[in-house]
Amino acid sequence: MAGGTPSRKRRFGWQKPSETYQEAYRGGSEPSEAGVPPQEPSAALLPRGAEDLERGHSASLEALPVEQAEVPAPARAGRLAGVRQGVRKSGENAKAAIGYLADRIIENAPRIPVRDLATLRRQFPGLSPEQLADKLVAGAANGTATVGAGIGAAAMLPAPPAMPAELAAEISGVAAIELKLIAELYEVYGLRPPGTLKERSTIYLATWSEERSIDVTKPSTYKNVALSGGLKRELRQQIMKRMIRNLPNLLPFMVGAAVGAVINRRDTRQLANRIRKDLRARQVEWDALEGLPPLEAPRHPLETPRPFDRPRELEG
Repeated sequence: MAGGTPSRKRRFGWQKPSETYQEAYRGGSEPSEAGVPPQEPSAALLPRGAEDLERGHSASLEALPVEQAEVPAPARAGRLAGVRQGVRKSGENAKAAIGYLADRIIENAPRIPVRDLATLRRQFPGLSPEQLADKLVAGAANGTATVGAGIGAAAMLPAPPAMPAELAAEISGVAAIELKLIAELYEVYGLRPPGTLKERSTIYLATWSEERSIDVTKPSTYKNVALSGGLKRELRQQIMKRMIRNLPNLLPFMVGAAVGAVINRRDTRQLANRIRKDLRARQVEWDALEGLPPLEAPRHPLETPRPFDRPRELEG
């Protein structure tokens, strides 16, 4: 058909024109003025969606489904990502706090004053090794119970921002008391670790974190741990366990004070019993320790609780 445009090539999705318009094109000539549709296009010749535009936005909004008014998927994904990021950041902050506390315990270990065997025998004359060890354990248990009661009393009226600091103070205080107890138990059983003050402190830290004694006749067993970073990892795990066990100490209205004293006393006795069992198997008699040099004193000694400073309090 010359001069005509096939219907399959119409643009913009026009709908089927009227019959008058089709008859004009079948004749092979241009449509006359009488056959041309009016200047105002009818609704049938308008593109799809144009009718809604002429009606206004109200008709289009009414035609929208209800599901499109909900929160889009990208917004929900963004909220979930924010929650995950917050949880991840909280975990990183807790890990950093535990690492900082482990560093402080490592720095304080060489500053803890330790009494050698000769000093202990002068302060507690006439006692056997087991009796002397019992006195030391009783004094350490009293000291850690005092620390737990003090932290519990400070948390009488709970303040959530101060709770992490209170737990950190309790763990560092208990660690200092128990490290001193461990060092003096090594002295009582005649198994003083060789090396300098820092090297001996490493053994005491490994004993405290693993809750078992270290064989001082095998230096590789503890030196490799210290060099490979395993000691700090064990310290973090021990600190985490202590924090979980000491959470009841933060109960309000002085309940935490009583709970803290009982828990710390029990934990110190259990730790001492395990270490004493290992040391007793390798015990060296006091007669074979004649001429043992005294321990070197730390330059800046760390203050220790009163039960360690007065033997009478140890006996009570």
